[in-house]
Amino acid sequence: MKKLIFLFIPLLIFQTPGFTKNPIIPNKGANDPHIRIFNGKAYLSASHDKSIDSKSFSMDDWWLWSSDNLVDWKPESVLKPDDTYIGKPFSSCWATDIAERNGKYYWYFSEGNEQSGVVVSDSPAGPWKDPLGKPLLASGLTPTHEYDMGIAEDASDNFYIVFGVWDYYIAKLNKDMISLAEKPRRIEIKNPRGPYNPDGKNLEKPTDDKPFIHSYKGKFYLSWGCFYAMADNIYGPYNYTGSIIDASSFAPGYEKPTWPAGFLQGRHGSFFEWHNQWYFTYCDISQTGNRYFRDTFISYVHFKENGEMTSIRVDGIGVGEYDANQKIEAEDYFNASGITQKETKNGGFVVGDIENDDYLVFPNVKNLSGKSSVGFKIAKNCSGTIEIHKDSPSGELLASCPIAGAKTNTVFDTVGCKLPQMIDKQCLCLVFKGKGKRLCQLDSFSFK
Repeated sequence: MKKLIFLFIPLLIFQTPGFTKNPIIPNKGANDPHIRIFNGKAYLSASHDKSIDSKSFSMDDWWLWSSDNLVDWKPESVLKPDDTYIGKPFSSCWATDIAERNGKYYWYFSEGNEQSGVVVSDSPAGPWKDPLGKPLLASGLTPTHEYDMGIAEDASDNFYIVFGVWDYYIAKLNKDMISLAEKPRRIEIKNPRGPYNPDGKNLEKPTDDKPFIHSYKGKFYLSWGCFYAMADNIYGPYNYTGSIIDASSFAPGYEKPTWPAGFLQGRHGSFFEWHNQWYFTYCDISQTGNRYFRDTFISYVHFKENGEMTSIRVDGIGVGEYDANQKIEAEDYFNASGITQKETKNGGFVVGDIENDDYLVFPNVKNLSGKSSVGFKIAKNCSGTIEIHKDSPSGELLASCPIAGAKTNTVFDTVGCKLPQMIDKQCLCLVFKGKGKRLCQLDSFSFK
């Protein structure tokens, strides 16, 4: 059994300054991202495109990065194929995922488009060891190819591995997380679509590679890039639902260039929840112009009342940062306590079900210097007060804004209050005060 070496490379430390945070790790080639939350920190496991000059897919290792805020990222570990069962340099280190069970961490990796292995550590930062000395998913195990795996968990703390291309297979993992508890089962998807199958007629390539499963309010979501299907059972059958990227998703400068099959192709990624907020992390080449040197983006994800996901925003602002020169949508918070996101009749979202002492946190709000007031777009039946605190609910009180019901006939109205002199960058916490179980619905807020 080989021990894997933990590699710390100072030149790779990359905590990017400035405002633009998509891509999250620019000019490094981090792609096929999976983000998991362990011990209050986000961990990104990713493939690694070798060079901006690459003319084909060339990936020599796998990366693990961490972040406290989804904005600043630092490297934690590099996994070399030499130190796995592969046993030698290898330039097809494809998609990867990581999971935790009973204090141990399991990092799954693809051997090109053929097989998958796993390494184990007592820490999400390593060091890692290969417990099997052979693939976990060996080539020929199923009619598909055994690569591009994702790890899923159900409400009973069972873990599953899903993998393949065009047809996907799923198997429950044993509690040791390094062996299968059952023979892999084919997942049925009804009426699938994909980047090569926009009209449902391409039966040879109906979906894509890189499957992933997450759950939300009792439903399971099987995704392949930006396409997804829904089911009541993790094994399926799944009903194709749609794509979370469409032509309206793109901010200027982020719509091109696209892959040969268009902007829906190559969006490999994963969904994750943190602090009562959902996100999609995915591949993008709009800033590199090279399909063989991909970046990782993160966007907010919001769920409709029927469980479907709305189209995401593909832009340079990303998540976890806010611009005081622009309207800030309330549902795009970084942290929240006690609230819910609610779909409006026009397809937008507000935060609602607000009670006394519920709060929202918006870190890294920039361009606040010179702003003297804030306006809240609220429902007309609001009552109580919004307190603006520095950093947290117990932080310094900056302002107190009454939000008594609007006097107009519109569904939403804007109420505001004065601000003290603000520094340019600040973490703001909105704390709601009042009596009752539904004090307010907050749509957005703006600074002047």
